[in-house]
Amino acid sequence: MSFSASSTVALEHQRIQLSLTSPTNPQIFSDEHEEVAQSIAHHMITNACTVDGVRTGIHFSKEGDSDILRLVASRISARLPLSPYLFVIATTGVSPTHAGSDDCVSDALVICGSDEDDMQRAVLLASSKFPGRVDAVDNTGTLIAQAASIRHIGSSSYHEAALWDVLFDSVRTHNPHSPPPGSRSIDQILSDARAKLERMTPQQAYDALHDPTYPVPVFLVDIRPAAQRDREGKIDGSLIIERNVLEWSFDPRCEERLTIANRYDSKIILFCDKGYTSSLAAASLHELGLLNATDIVGGYDAWIAAGLLCQ
Repeated sequence: MSFSASSTVALEHQRIQLSLTSPTNPQIFSDEHEEVAQSIAHHMITNACTVDGVRTGIHFSKEGDSDILRLVASRISARLPLSPYLFVIATTGVSPTHAGSDDCVSDALVICGSDEDDMQRAVLLASSKFPGRVDAVDNTGTLIAQAASIRHIGSSSYHEAALWDVLFDSVRTHNPHSPPPGSRSIDQILSDARAKLERMTPQQAYDALHDPTYPVPVFLVDIRPAAQRDREGKIDGSLIIERNVLEWSFDPRCEERLTIANRYDSKIILFCDKGYTSSLAAASLHELGLLNATDIVGGYDAWIAAGLLCQ
């Protein structure tokens, strides 16, 4: 993430504040501040939700500033010296980032916890939940807290739900046999890829390749590895472009592209041996903007079964 000069100053200010409120260099607060911090810490601990043995919780404060949040973090740490925990504390719309600006508000968010890895994960996840609104992230932190500045945090009911997701995903026990959140099986990936394509039968591909009136250039592309081509044979009129160089060969923006890859509307018909790898490859070409890319249902095996020409 790149920061402006003002963001860099804000980040350095956060680091100074975090250092000042660490147990080794305590900042002097008024009795009122201390009372507020103790009250919030007590409330968060009492109402914590336990996830895989870790206490978690969120608190939004319309009063106070980042110093108070860090003071709360230190008081939570003092109350839970031996217990695993991960909490989020945030101000809501209290500190404009630019004087006189009402619509650009950067709020303090402090993530405090007993485990540094949990805090690091939480900082990264929180940043991803609020894209384009994170002004600064201090992911160096201390043993008890890490901080960020996020615009308009707490202004929507979505924000609290998003932060609960951050906490849950950060502390859940990792099971190497369970799929990570957001991952997809290869069957799902293949299904999603094919949903983008207008797949062709071998006969349709043959007809398009040999139709002089076809409205755009047509290329039949063999992406099988050399060993398969040598063992199974080749198709007359096909281009041989192995899978590992396919995108670079057809991306019109790439300096390494083929001479023929100079337009985005070409009909690029891919085939592999059975029509699985070719579907994934065609979907990848769609990501480059080659929306007419597709593949042959059943691949080379189906072409042979249809009795079409081959070498």
